[in-house]
Amino acid sequence: MVDDTQLAESRSIHRQTGKTFYFATRLLPERVRQATYVLYAFFRVADEIVDDPGEMSADEQRERLLEVRDAALGRRDTDDPVLSAFSEVREEYGIPDEEVEVFIEAMLTDIEKSRYETYDDVEEYMRGSAAAVGVMMTIIMETDDLETALPHACRLGEAFQLTNFVRDVHEDIVDRDRIYLPLETLEACGAAPEDVERRRFTDELANAIEHELRRAERLYREGVAGIKYLPKDCQLPVLAAAVLYADHHRLIRADDLDTVTREPSLGTIRKIVLVARTRWHWFWSDDPETVFEKVSGISMPDDRSPTAGPGEPEPMPMR
Repeated sequence: MVDDTQLAESRSIHRQTGKTFYFATRLLPERVRQATYVLYAFFRVADEIVDDPGEMSADEQRERLLEVRDAALGRRDTDDPVLSAFSEVREEYGIPDEEVEVFIEAMLTDIEKSRYETYDDVEEYMRGSAAAVGVMMTIIMETDDLETALPHACRLGEAFQLTNFVRDVHEDIVDRDRIYLPLETLEACGAAPEDVERRRFTDELANAIEHELRRAERLYREGVAGIKYLPKDCQLPVLAAAVLYADHHRLIRADDLDTVTREPSLGTIRKIVLVARTRWHWFWSDDPETVFEKVSGISMPDDRSPTAGPGEPEPMPMR
């Protein structure tokens, strides 16, 4: 069983490094909330190895990630409170080893890869960095219909991740020399990776960013549609998280789509207002899709083909 020290450390990491998700996590029932602190802390421990490596070489980062993987999977002893807590949570809830493996594989990718040619490449990366997170979260919620809920959870995780990629264009290039916007999107819009590298915002980059926002919004629609398959006491917290992440789209558009020279951030008051509005509408209509449309800053498009996949291209917006 996870002890108080492990839980305190996990919660501290979550509170300091995942402010938006932490805000929504506090709405979860205690039976899920504590395990969520542990999961998120594990994700951050691994993520920080590649995002803030300090003096570690690439080989040392790989070695450390494999050590984290083995400790998380119970293959080696560890005195790290987060890793030992995660290993216990994994065993308690039956989180498949595969989900841990693909998550660590995504982190390993960040050591070697800093550009993505196509959205398929980005989506492959998100299978580990986002969809695996959605799978693990859904498992610890203990839904009665896991098979139906999981594909939607993966889409919602990808939506969150894609929102982060668009929001963090400036931070990713300045701090980590990474561009997660697909190069094919940049090319189709007449932009170039050099525009991002030089932090030179252009109308062409604005079009590319708008395109990826719309792609994320299709993922939100698919993800939110599956919230009804979660346990009732988990639906509002997950919905609130979706509203909070999606509100970054409003911020980005209010800044004329410039995340190349700017770093949009939700303030605490705005988060409180959004959660309050979500709870108010939930009181009157406990349908996740209805509430999401009312509260989120996302435009829910009606013109998407029913057979189109979330990664398929749509017409590029023109400024």
